[in-house]
Amino acid sequence: MSVDRVAIARELIARYNAQDADGYVALMTEDACEAGYRGAVVRDGREGVRSGLKAMFAEFPLNRAEILSAYALGEYAVLHESVRRSAEAEPFEVMTIYTFEGDKVSRVEFVR
Repeated sequence: MSVDRVAIARELIARYNAQDADGYVALMTEDACEAGYRGAVVRDGREGVRSGLKAMFAEFPLNRAEILSAYALGEYAVLHESVRRSAEAEPFEVMTIYTFEGDKVSRVEFVR
């Protein structure tokens, strides 16, 4: 079975933009995490990611990410994104590296 990891990463962003924390973590392994690139984990486990996203969505209800480009290689998908916290906020760019175990994301790392 071939897994389209870019399509799954794009679906994560669609759920992120819909502020659907439950749908977002449904695409992750139970022990998934989010971290700075090669750095400290900022959200640990599916429940840690869910609660962290819900807090961020409450703080930034207009937060959205736009995918600028996407790549896949082996167990990884990489998205180049432009993120805007609000209509007035200056957007910032991020490279997000999604590590997969099969068709589920096990680690998300942000390069800013």
